[in-house]
Amino acid sequence: MSDLIAETVAAIRPADAAARDAAAAEMGQKLKPPGSLGRLEMLAARLAGIRGAADPGTPTPAVVVCAADHGVAADGVSAFPQQVTGLMVDSFAAGGAAVCVLAREQGARLVVADLGVLEPRDHPAVLDRRVRAGTASSLTGPAMSREEAETAVGHGIGIVEELVADGVDLVALGEMGIGNTTAASALTALLLGLPAAEAVGRGTGLDDEQLAHKVDVVDRIVRLHSGVPSDPLDALAAVGGLEIAALVGVVLGCAAHRVPVVVDGFITGSAALVAAQLAPESVDAMIAGHRSVEPGHTVQLKALGLDPVLDLELRLGEGSGATLALGVLRSSLAILSDMATFESIGL
Repeated sequence: MSDLIAETVAAIRPADAAARDAAAAEMGQKLKPPGSLGRLEMLAARLAGIRGAADPGTPTPAVVVCAADHGVAADGVSAFPQQVTGLMVDSFAAGGAAVCVLAREQGARLVVADLGVLEPRDHPAVLDRRVRAGTASSLTGPAMSREEAETAVGHGIGIVEELVADGVDLVALGEMGIGNTTAASALTALLLGLPAAEAVGRGTGLDDEQLAHKVDVVDRIVRLHSGVPSDPLDALAAVGGLEIAALVGVVLGCAAHRVPVVVDGFITGSAALVAAQLAPESVDAMIAGHRSVEPGHTVQLKALGLDPVLDLELRLGEGSGATLALGVLRSSLAILSDMATFESIGL
């Protein structure tokens, strides 16, 4: 792997058990019956362990949305045409998409990066991190070269470096790319050794006939590339997407900097799987923002050992579920920092 990826992986350490336990003990002293705030207490302790501080304070969040196009979209695997990718990136830049609204509500910075949309987006609100104009179809060969995949991963790491330098210490993942549930399905099936049918869902809203076609496409992709899953970067290059690769880098970069990273749905979950296979301790930095209705997402969460913060039957992507979860996470830390204890009121 590239020097940047190798150095980032080498910097990843497990969560700080002492900080986690101290936060849990502090939660136990709060003015309430023991355990009465349920998972909110566990989330605060988990965040403390990731940050390496018993009281991490008020976080400064950002939502990182990576976008790119997919060659496999030409094979009829989506209910929407491929030009929607670019139009949605324009909507992100203009502030009108769902994730924009949710990010504003959470007080989170929104970062949008173009890793390979077919038509470049010339807008100051869109980071130009283009590797190529979309991937090739993984039905006929690798979606991209190993070097291109590593370049995209490096861009994700670089985005985190810039955010951390600017004070961001909580990151939610988002994505956009017509055809990317197919890429995520193939990647999940390859990495976890699953039959295609267990990793494929309806994506943007396929009917039964379209779903059967998508399962067939993913099955053919997985059979074509069945020799690569032993190396997660090779699997990523063979069947993944440029935005997925960049999100792998965001996960690794966050883990290396002890920044909690909130995984969104199925597509970002496939990036989390790659990161976990490259650096198993990176899972300590991950929080599952929600559970998508995509069936493969539950499989991913089980493989990662993560319990979702929310379960709202979402399947939009964009980072919508992860961004919603930011409010719960920030609230858990506010309780840890600001709620009175029995001792503080003289009991």
